Amino acid sequence: MKTIYLNEGRAVETVDVATIGFFDGVHCGHRYLIDRMTADARNRGLSVGVITFDRHPRQVLCPDYQPQLLTPFEEKRNHLSETGIDYCVVLPFSREMAAFSARTFMRRVLAEQLRVKRLYIGYDHRFGHNRTEGFADYVRYGEELGIDVIQSDEFTTKEQERDPAIVSVSSSRIRTSLLEGDVETARCLLGYAYSLSGTVVEGVQEGRKLGFPTANIMLSSKEKLIPLSGVYAVRVHIEGGKTERPGMMNIGTRPTFGENKQTLEVHILDYSGDLYGKTLSVTFLHRLRDEHHFVSVDELRRQLENDKRDVRVYFQK
Repeated sequence: MKTIYLNEGRAVETVDVATIGFFDGVHCGHRYLIDRMTADARNRGLSVGVITFDRHPRQVLCPDYQPQLLTPFEEKRNHLSETGIDYCVVLPFSREMAAFSARTFMRRVLAEQLRVKRLYIGYDHRFGHNRTEGFADYVRYGEELGIDVIQSDEFTTKEQERDPAIVSVSSSRIRTSLLEGDVETARCLLGYAYSLSGTVVEGVQEGRKLGFPTANIMLSSKEKLIPLSGVYAVRVHIEGGKTERPGMMNIGTRPTFGENKQTLEVHILDYSGDLYGKTLSVTFLHRLRDEHHFVSVDELRRQLENDKRDVRVYFQK
């Protein structure tokens, strides 16, 4: 996959078949659209690409806005590279671009710069200033510009075996699931297990005193969404390693030890070694419990032993 950073000016590449969107998470619904578009392009012998943005549009319109993203930019690009597309076209979102009507955008960006011949639109996606135009308008503009506009149908999935209801897949629904601690539903809707990555930094080492040394993680991106506080069964990949290890992660403020800032701490089962400065990737599998205030350190230690046992049981399933 070739990444194109598009600026105003002359055409830089021909992307015959394309779709446009923010694609946060590159979830099952996104992949359904991209797979359908890619199959069409391959059958016609055409190039195919995804057009996205270098930042969340609201960050340009509202400078104080802090997004909570499923996939910050580099992570999103990595996921897109797995879909088999030829191009990832990155638009530098600006106030000028935000003021484009859909027709202006289609003319200046799709037709003149990328020479798009076929545009796929998500079943509920709108673009252009204030999103006042809809699919029928895009079709009409496309006829004027020589672009075939095709609307994809909605992708749905069975959310979980225990809930047979058919649900719509969306980035906002996945965010809600994670903020509720429901990492299993998030995994189903994403098509892969949610993960965080960051550098191991020095902590207060309370876990080590309890016999549960933890790696304190500073996230690689401040925009990355953090799931609901609590204790989770996780898989951990250590920078430079070839395998993933089972672990238990605590997201919270360590209330047993007073008032603290939120930390992300992971205990890797049956591991000893210096992790400071290394990058860890932590994949969420199952939420074990809420974070609690314990009346004593011994009570906390007993609970951690129970958590460790529960993690082992989970991995033995």
